[in-house]
Amino acid sequence: MIVFGRAAVLAITAVAACRAAAPPRAEIAVVDDAGDTVRLAAPARRVASLIPASTELLFAIGAGASVIGRTSYCDFPPAAQAVPNLGDGIKPSLEAVIAQRPDLVVLYNSGQNAAVAARLRGLGVAALRINTDQLSDVGRVARLLGTLTGRVQSGDSLTAAFDAALATATRTRVERRPKVLLLVWEQPPMTVGQGSFLSELVERAGGENLFADVAASSGVVSIEAVAARNPDLILTTADGPSAFAARPEWRVVPAVRERRFLRVNGSEFNRPSPRAPGAIQE
Repeated sequence: MIVFGRAAVLAITAVAACRAAAPPRAEIAVVDDAGDTVRLAAPARRVASLIPASTELLFAIGAGASVIGRTSYCDFPPAAQAVPNLGDGIKPSLEAVIAQRPDLVVLYNSGQNAAVAARLRGLGVAALRINTDQLSDVGRVARLLGTLTGRVQSGDSLTAAFDAALATATRTRVERRPKVLLLVWEQPPMTVGQGSFLSELVERAGGENLFADVAASSGVVSIEAVAARNPDLILTTADGPSAFAARPEWRVVPAVRERRFLRVNGSEFNRPSPRAPGAIQE
């Protein structure tokens, strides 16, 4: 028989009381852009980021070491390229994702990824579906990822710095705004409307999107429609001379005949990210 002294009994009682009084670890819960509640028992430490914008933001808030999977298009920051490449971000290989043992998978909010998210949840893996289409998504998603990775303060700080840089880069006093055709695909010709962050980049830089009246983020346009609106400039994200400029049907557009092209290069023009203020200034 073991007999405890009074001091030992008091110590044991105190420890038990502390354990009983200690609150349970708070669960992390957020609602994603698909309307699903994403729950984590603790901050995510192994994140498969299947959107280039979310990968960039995770590194920006200091959670890069937690990224254990990315897409083929996650090219920034350079350190992201050392992360295992899991292929495409739309309808990704579930086997490749699960092999990385993630506790959180970040997916683009599309109908094609709905089934993937459901299967991941069925396997006990948290799946977050988010929209990364506009500049307003940068700070919002940074805070969301900050919450899920235990970096709330970093997410808040990045958002504040981004908003300030965005305001500084935006040109508010412009005597004349040139009309810009945002040609994002050449055959068939595709442009972006007001639903795209690229349209906002041009507008904040002092230009006017030729098809700002198109509500959709992108759409096919006819060469006749482009000629009728007569753009001052044609913005392209292609390297070197664009192939469409040599096609005879495009000669009806004065900006093509006079080669008034505004060529930009870099993934900061392909996704909303903390680099947007620099893209506006360029």
